[in-house]
Amino acid sequence: MAQLLGPLLRALLLCQAAATGNFVHHSYKEMVQALFAVQNECPYVTRVYSVGHSVQGRHLYVLEFSDYPGLHEPLEPEFKYVGNMHGNEVLGRELLLQLSQFLCEEYRRGNERITRLIHDTRIHIMPSMNPDGYEVAANQSPTTNGYLTGRNNANGVDLNRNFPDLNTIMYHNEKSSGPNHHIPLPNNWRSQVEPETAAVIQWISSYNFVLSANLHGGAVVANYPYDKSHSQRVRGQRTTTNTPTPDDKLFQKLAKTYSYAHGWMHQGWNCGDYFADGITNGASWYSLSKGMQDFNYLYTNCFEITLELSCNKFPPQEDLEREWLANREALVAFMEEVHQGIKGMVLDENNNGIVGAVLSVQGIGHDVTSGDQGDYFRLLLPGTYAVTASARGYQPQTVTFQLKRDVEKKPPEQKAPGPRASSKAPPKKVVPRAAPREMRS
Repeated sequence: MAQLLGPLLRALLLCQAAATGNFVHHSYKEMVQALFAVQNECPYVTRVYSVGHSVQGRHLYVLEFSDYPGLHEPLEPEFKYVGNMHGNEVLGRELLLQLSQFLCEEYRRGNERITRLIHDTRIHIMPSMNPDGYEVAANQSPTTNGYLTGRNNANGVDLNRNFPDLNTIMYHNEKSSGPNHHIPLPNNWRSQVEPETAAVIQWISSYNFVLSANLHGGAVVANYPYDKSHSQRVRGQRTTTNTPTPDDKLFQKLAKTYSYAHGWMHQGWNCGDYFADGITNGASWYSLSKGMQDFNYLYTNCFEITLELSCNKFPPQEDLEREWLANREALVAFMEEVHQGIKGMVLDENNNGIVGAVLSVQGIGHDVTSGDQGDYFRLLLPGTYAVTASARGYQPQTVTFQLKRDVEKKPPEQKAPGPRASSKAPPKKVVPRAAPREMRS
């Protein structure tokens, strides 16, 4: 658990100099300048790219960290942070700019922990998903800034209530043994979402993200799926029914990793609310429909949590350094969680990667699929598992192995799916190629 993080490991990060940049609120222009400044400082391990535009035409920029920027390396997991989804919840935006500069500076200093993280992980950082809303919120004075001013995009839409509602489809599927993973989008989904939402959906469809977090404000708690309650909503009443995913224990562990590495989130009492261990199931707090974290889990391979990081949605500038110091270790520790579980390659008899092979874990009713090069990633807690790889046109193959804590040991080899039997000849066996490789747990 994150609370067991040894003082030596924590010291690797926290003994570094506190000042990683100017602790100020950044306008859109200043934010863009800050991203490109990091790219200029660390050109060999960074890349800035845009996933689309806001309603008012502002780019949704992402800063990537990798030892091979712009390329997916097989067996290297993809991670993302998204900030400022609600335009007036700005701490996440500033933390991600600080994190970007911190990663660059520590990499240049030769910090072993940060160097290993960048070499072994492809990290994507989007400081602002709602740059239009931010400008509205930032243009208000501290005394006139309303609680909701700038929350929505330029069309007045809450982006965290704007993703296709896959929860309702999933809950319906439960009655007919249908899937609760990789649920297809409705045919008319593009007409139902905002430009920012469409851009993010296209983004997460283009990268095989394994783990992510979106950063919010207004509370201090790590919130994990499901956000939408399974119970029927009663008009005029606030629904608060715990609604766990099949990966509930894993999500709790991920949330605790952040909360216990944070300066005070794990203490539970914050902003007048109490959350044990500083975490909560989303629906247990309040039911939310069409949210981004549930969408990630139900549509892609990505496990996402929502981080509520400050009581004040738009904290004063003088608080930013204190907030950065409280979140710095947590931001890094959570990224490292992308390396827990198993990963491997699904290959045919000619060593070609099989795209879209399904990896099923016995006892956990939520599957993941292999990426464009045949590699797969499955976040798991320590334990004994039977994992089955299957793909259209191939025979499924199953391997049982034990995933130990903090041990870099390769489990028994797993065969890639063999070709499907034809009417003329029995199926050929495939040389074992797809061994799940244990990551840190």
